[in-house]
Amino acid sequence: MHAFDEAIALDRLDTDVFQGHIPGAYGNMVGPFGGIIAAVVLNAVLQHPQRIGNPVALTVNFAGPIADAVFQLKARPVRTNRSNQHWILELWQADTLAVSATALTARCQEPSIPESEWAMPAAPAAGQIPVLTSQLPLPWLEQYELRFIKGALDFSGQPSRTSETLLWVRDRIERPLDFPSLAAMADVFFPRAYIRQQRTFPAGTVSMTIYFHVGAQLLERTVQPLLGQARGQCFAQSYFDQAAGLWSSDGVLLTTSTQMVYQKMQ
Repeated sequence: MHAFDEAIALDRLDTDVFQGHIPGAYGNMVGPFGGIIAAVVLNAVLQHPQRIGNPVALTVNFAGPIADAVFQLKARPVRTNRSNQHWILELWQADTLAVSATALTARCQEPSIPESEWAMPAAPAAGQIPVLTSQLPLPWLEQYELRFIKGALDFSGQPSRTSETLLWVRDRIERPLDFPSLAAMADVFFPRAYIRQQRTFPAGTVSMTIYFHVGAQLLERTVQPLLGQARGQCFAQSYFDQAAGLWSSDGVLLTTSTQMVYQKMQ
């Protein structure tokens, strides 16, 4: 089993209740990598027997860290309309809420290529860019090939005028793209404040929203790597945001996402 599939695997205990355990392969500074948590939450929706349609939007609120232990994940469709379905999800450990989330799935017509006003940035081919050799001892980084075109973390301590990052990303061990893996890849960008300051300090995402602009049929035909772009928009009051996009190599915008991140400057 691919490490990603092992990480998002769920056992259904009841109609609305699942059980899982995220292995250390996707560990981050404190608990699992946020992208893998988003993928797990989304997988509960995808595995639910009452689900209709495919993911359109997912919002994940990180209330606290997830321990290296079994968790329970509750997924409820709270309203089903003719073409869309609304979900509320909660991830619990030891009677403590760790993650709350909402999701929207929908029956959508399958356009051949989505129309986008956000054009894919110009970028050299992935093979022309070296793979990141990370100085951060974070297990989740070992699961991806990251090729930074701009906006890498160089640990120089010299502040940058911009937090923009442009990179190619793919699973280090090949795996077909699907909605959970797309959700995880939407979170592969280092915190924008790290790029601005070119150093690390305590920081963590508290809320993340991912919008899916691609249907299942087109996603099945999409091959890795993907081009990702991220930038911060405002750094204030101990928090900063991030806006990001992921494109297929032929220029199709697959996801856009936003995050709000807590920072504690030292």
